[in-house]
Amino acid sequence: MFSKIRKFTTEVRVELSKAQWPWDPTQKGFRRYKELTDSTVVVFIAMLLLGGYIAFFDFVLINVVGFLTHP
Repeated sequence: MFSKIRKFTTEVRVELSKAQWPWDPTQKGFRRYKELTDSTVVVFIAMLLLGGYIAFFDFVLINVVGFLTHP
C-alpha cells in the first residue's frame, strides 16, 4: 500500500516539475507574482466590460418591450 502512495507522489512531482508556473521563481515578494496579478486584472476588467454590455442591452430591451406592449 505504501509503495503505491510513494509511486503516486513521485509521479505527481515529476508532472508538476514539467508545468510552467505563472511566476518567476528567481524574484522575491510581490514581483514574483507579476504575471499572475496582471492576468487577474485583465480577467477582472473583461468581466466588468462584459457585465456592463449585458446590463446595457438588458435595460434597452426591457424598455423597448415595455414600450411596445404598454396599452
